[in-house]
Amino acid sequence: MCLLWLCGLSLGPATARAAEYRPLPPAPRAGLTADWLIFDEPRNRLVLYLPDYHQPAHAYYQWLTIRPGKGLPVSFTAREKLSLFLDNRLVFTARVPASYTVDLSLLLPAGSPAGPHLLCVWQPDAAPDLASFSNAVPLVAAKPGAASSASLAAQPRPRGHQGQNVFVGFLLLIGLCYGGLRATYQPGFTRIYQLEGLWGKGAAEQDFLIKPTLTWLNLVLVLLFSLSFALLLVAIHTNIQSIVILRRLFDVAESAIMVRVLLYTLLVAGFVLGKYLFLELLGYIFDVTELVTIQYREFIRTILFMGLFLPVVMLLYLGLNQRLPETVLWVSNGVVSLLLVGTLLRVARTLHRKTSLLNLHLFSYLCATEVIPLIILLKLIVFTY
Repeated sequence: MCLLWLCGLSLGPATARAAEYRPLPPAPRAGLTADWLIFDEPRNRLVLYLPDYHQPAHAYYQWLTIRPGKGLPVSFTAREKLSLFLDNRLVFTARVPASYTVDLSLLLPAGSPAGPHLLCVWQPDAAPDLASFSNAVPLVAAKPGAASSASLAAQPRPRGHQGQNVFVGFLLLIGLCYGGLRATYQPGFTRIYQLEGLWGKGAAEQDFLIKPTLTWLNLVLVLLFSLSFALLLVAIHTNIQSIVILRRLFDVAESAIMVRVLLYTLLVAGFVLGKYLFLELLGYIFDVTELVTIQYREFIRTILFMGLFLPVVMLLYLGLNQRLPETVLWVSNGVVSLLLVGTLLRVARTLHRKTSLLNLHLFSYLCATEVIPLIILLKLIVFTY
């Protein structure tokens, strides 16, 4: 009995040490996964990022197994100034918004050992688009003397081929619909798309402002405008999907191009049609309900006319994006800015004809209904990208 007691006493400390919990270091991975880490400052360690639990961060981490000379390419969509770090060393910074393919093995310093390395993705002014990070097709093996050339690993990936068939198909649908509507509803079509009456006082302009707004023709044209705008957002202004609220409400994978086009079409159409309720509410608050109808009709007429140029920008994207991506981006930003600012000026001009906007009360109403939404849209679509 004493012998058993002595044996149990001697094994007690070893059993206690064996039962002690010690977290194992994370297992390095050969490629990227959907699991990211964030820095837990109070505990001074990296923890698994849970989108529904943690707040979005500016920096995300992954442990990867990288072997110099053995390619490990990754693809991602980057906004300007997005940076990559390997073992807390800056190795890449995006100079322009684009889709990139980067070989991490070429970004390691000369003489780095094969094994685990800590990858950090950092965006200074917003959360990085983690959904766009994926393992790319391995690149052709580099020559022995070219492993230190990081410029080969940081070239923008051409975006013209991605979803090109989807974009072409939607553009054909838009062209056929516009052509069919012009042939079928020529008088109503002419009232909207009459260039000489846009800034004049022609009879067609006044006729549109007294006609009912929500006709079948106008509803179909609003859907075509929404589809054209959605194509532009998906093809060129891809980083609007990094907006936290939009990503939480509608988390759509970057590869699901058709789903994203249809989703953005519904969002744009909902914004255009829902603006009438917004105007009715503010018109009641400011006691100017008599201006709501004419303001909304001018808003519809202007965006439908300006939206006719959006398919032209998509054609430029399909033809020139691989050779002149920055030029296409500037053209797209210019057309979107002209669309938004031109709509504001047209609406302000029409309201000023009805009632002078020199009145501070009416000017405040215009700022609440047009200027503030304009600034928000410019920030989200143009200046963010």
